[in-house]
Amino acid sequence: MAATLYGLKNCDTCRKALNWLKRFGVEHAFVDYRDERQSPETLLGWKDAAGGWDALINKSSTTWRQLPPNRKAPGSDAEWKLLLKEYPQLIRRPVVVLDDGTVSQGFSDNGFKKLFGV
Repeated sequence: MAATLYGLKNCDTCRKALNWLKRFGVEHAFVDYRDERQSPETLLGWKDAAGGWDALINKSSTTWRQLPPNRKAPGSDAEWKLLLKEYPQLIRRPVVVLDDGTVSQGFSDNGFKKLFGV
């Protein structure tokens, strides 16, 4: 099963995930979502798969902590999408999308073994 891994090329967790995929011979593509911004529809799909905006966002990041208080409480999907368009690095990474449409977020050895049936 092939996968697309979305993240940041300078993210340690994304690098670990990419190394895991290579080590286990999983066909994959990598998309840096700073370079290739995702559509609002894609972001909504990721939000639904993650269980909501709060689960999709990395609130422990420096970027999140540096946001003004009024930006940390978007009141609608439109405001969240605007925030992520401006700050894609807020998305908890990596986001993995399988060919069958399954969306997973984050990386762990056991989590990837389960996801990819290894």
